[in-house]
Amino acid sequence: MNSAMQQDLTGSRKKHDRFTAVVGLVWSLAIADWFLTQKSPAWITAIIFVGGAAYFCHLARKTSKHKDYTLTKLNLLRSFAYVTIWTLVVWSADVIGFREASVQFARCGTGGCFCIGLAWFVWGMEHASQRFESQRLARVKSSTLDRHQSSVEIIKPTWQSWHPLNIHAWYYGRRSPRLRQSLAGLMSYSFIFMLLLLVCSQINGCQELYEMPAGGGVQQTIAQTVKLQKVIKKKFVINPFSAILFRVPPIDEIKLQLTEITKHAYTIGYGAGEGAGFAGGKKQGKVRFIRLEYTGGDWDQDFGVGSDLNMLAEYNVRTSHVVAAQTESRTIEQLRSFPVGASPPMVFMTGQGSISISSAQTKILREYLLDKHGMLFIDNGGSPHFHNQVIAMMKNILPQVRPAAIPLDDVIHRIPYQIPFLPYVAPHGGKEALGWRVDGKLVCYYHPGDIADAWADDHAGVSPEIWEACYQLGTNVIFYAHSEYSKWLSSRGTTKE
Repeated sequence: MNSAMQQDLTGSRKKHDRFTAVVGLVWSLAIADWFLTQKSPAWITAIIFVGGAAYFCHLARKTSKHKDYTLTKLNLLRSFAYVTIWTLVVWSADVIGFREASVQFARCGTGGCFCIGLAWFVWGMEHASQRFESQRLARVKSSTLDRHQSSVEIIKPTWQSWHPLNIHAWYYGRRSPRLRQSLAGLMSYSFIFMLLLLVCSQINGCQELYEMPAGGGVQQTIAQTVKLQKVIKKKFVINPFSAILFRVPPIDEIKLQLTEITKHAYTIGYGAGEGAGFAGGKKQGKVRFIRLEYTGGDWDQDFGVGSDLNMLAEYNVRTSHVVAAQTESRTIEQLRSFPVGASPPMVFMTGQGSISISSAQTKILREYLLDKHGMLFIDNGGSPHFHNQVIAMMKNILPQVRPAAIPLDDVIHRIPYQIPFLPYVAPHGGKEALGWRVDGKLVCYYHPGDIADAWADDHAGVSPEIWEACYQLGTNVIFYAHSEYSKWLSSRGTTKE
């Protein structure tokens, strides 16, 4: 009876272990899909991530209440539970659109993974070192080559050993060898961990994709027409023999009201697709507003809600293109994670202080502008010094290209809105927009007068005519970058129906 019950218990444990292995495998495949292809529907990924986190948390709690559990197994399950919960939180924030929160969760979670991995590394190294020492002593004691050796001579360590698990290895020295072994293990683990992070940041699986909204349209100026609308005053029908006296208005008395109406007689976009969008876009694609992070200055001036988000919302209203729910920011290094053909058509940069960019970052920006067909939209946030910093930065990025004033009849000032004058809050860097062109295409549009301040909720106190023109100009620049990117994709043959 006891033997049969024991066999049933063993079989049940094996089935349970197999099921746990299957859950772990499915969860790993979902992670791989999220990083590599992102082809699985979001609801399937959500089920797997939520189910995996719930399962390992339940398993860890159940194991802690079991009478014959081992501490090693419990800690292992807790480690798996942490990783699955962390992954779920990062993925959820990314799907909802809270990109900044997702990045912060990822960074904090990576630190937690480092600590957990370090604890397991120290535990494994300590146990392996003790096992190695026990085996060494056993081999020495069982040696019969010289039976006249004393027991002290038999267990005497050999300092010529190279094995890292041997606490008596020569490179650990004779003083505090265990401490030195631990320090060597810590440095080795840290190096391996950082190397893995570096490899993951370079491989295709860690790439981020920028997908434009699918559709099409034409590149034309939005027609602004003036329509005469007759507003007829309210009239009363009365009995002329009534005791009440009314002043009967003349039949032809009307009031004319001039109303300016902006009409979209066509779809704004580029290509032959259906709906407002761009050729080469994807159904799940969105127009995103990405701000560039840099060192040396205040890159986050007017960042997020109140300026960038206002501009993104206005772009959505004016073009009917699908836009992201939140604005975002990326470091210069993070631009490398976007592959050729799926990079941001435009990134926004502003500030009023210094711009400190290394040679490696300069190379990344050059590759973004030339190889990935990107565009910089730079706004002077408040000082002549920033103007000089922009000129110097662009000279380093594109030494063969010289800036030139962008005329008002340029396409970027005509489509989709005709810009009659360059709007600005204050001319910190002059009264003309500057551009850097490569093969006829603008790779950098520099606005000298704090356009982002006009996008803010209070519009920096400027007149409605100015902040409306600033919204129109922002729409033009974003549209220009995306339409040029769509043309480039079409020329490369990457457009998909």
